[in-house]
Amino acid sequence: MNVKHWNILSWNIRGINSDTKWNAIRDHLSDHLSDNNCDVLCLQETKHESFDLSYLRNFCPASFDSYVYLPSVGASGGSIVIWRSAILSSTMVFHNSYATSIEFTSLHNNVVWVLTNIYAPCTPQGKREFINWFKNIQIPDHIDWLVLGDFNLYRSPDDRNRDGADYAEMFLFNEAISALGLVEFPSKEECSPGLISSHLHF
Repeated sequence: MNVKHWNILSWNIRGINSDTKWNAIRDHLSDHLSDNNCDVLCLQETKHESFDLSYLRNFCPASFDSYVYLPSVGASGGSIVIWRSAILSSTMVFHNSYATSIEFTSLHNNVVWVLTNIYAPCTPQGKREFINWFKNIQIPDHIDWLVLGDFNLYRSPDDRNRDGADYAEMFLFNEAISALGLVEFPSKEECSPGLISSHLHF
């Protein structure tokens, strides 16, 4: 079987408007996920209104030449997905204020899969609205789907580094994950959590 394992870096960068952040991303790509081993870069909370290729060159190798982004609102929010067009072709599936979903087709073996990059609200009302949208996503059984990003929600009190867990929010978040048939997979410490559909294989 001809299998390709995709390597994806997901990172809440908390603002990408300084050379300190650019250097951190560039060092990660070169030292930990070299240009040959990282295929897709997903950033959340960019706090940046627009992107072009010249701006991406501040922190990405030239092979990362395709992208879609959600602009920040003022100095908050924003996200971007950047990938290498030499190995992945793409079609936008949908986007809203929470997320961007892209259908990728491997130029290696023609395998098709969908990636959703999420940056969810952090206010109580915004979280409830996000969960209501999230749990009602329609996922066809034949689609391989990867969901990642910063959900600004916890699945368990153990995920927090301080007291004050909102058990109602945790219940609703876990209920949505269960309704969608998603399976959480472990990620490296520097990466954001990921959720993977039960029929997705990487």
